Parts: sequence; C-alpha cells; structure tokens
Amino acid sequence: MGRLTTHVLDTSRGCPGQGIRIDIFRINGDERVQLGSTVTNDDGRCDNPLLEGDAFTSGEYELLFHAGDYLRAQAMEASEPRFLDHIPLRFGVADSSEHYHVPLLLSAYSYSTYRGS
Repeated sequence: MGRLTTHVLDTSRGCPGQGIRIDIFRINGDERVQLGSTVTNDDGRCDNPLLEGDAFTSGEYELLFHAGDYLRAQAMEASEPRFLDHIPLRFGVADSSEHYHVPLLLSAYSYSTYRGS
C-alpha cells in the first residue's frame, strides 16, 4: 500500500525540527485543494502517514512547511520579514502504490529536499 511521509531535520543545529506545522495539498490544475494538516513530533516526524491507501493517488501534491515560527523560536531568524517563512514543496506522484518520503532539511537561510525511502 502506498503512502506519503515526511520529516524535518534542522541541519544547522543537528536535531529534529519539532513542532512544525505542515499543510498537505493536492494540485488540480490551477487549484490547490487542502487535504489535511499535521505537526511534527519530537523526532521531527509525523505520527501517521500524511496520506495513504485510497486517499493517496497519482498526481501533483504540495507540502507547505510553516518553518518561520520554528526558526524564530530557535532564535535563528528574528528579522521581519523572515527570509524563510512558509516553504512549499511541490512534487509529482507517478505510482501511488509506492512509498513517497519527502523530507525537509532546514536551516535559517536554506533548505533542501529529496525523495527518500
């Protein structure tokens, strides 16, 4: 059964990104349809898959990481407007029977992602 998961790693501090809100959207042409929202746990992960089973289909998705509040709480980015605040990651799912793991590696002034396992 396919599923979508994520985690956040604070690369500047070398620890999990705890308490970061993540919104999940399906992209339908020019429309964004919100499918849910979650918050990372103490390990920087979500307690459950973001999507799985029949809710996880082929297509385009977006994860919106609310990183700015986390960065400010860590005293890493106090200026306004923040350099990084909301980080959208858009990606395609070709085979929804597979596991798609889309992590966020975060610091105050940069981020990266990859398809993990």
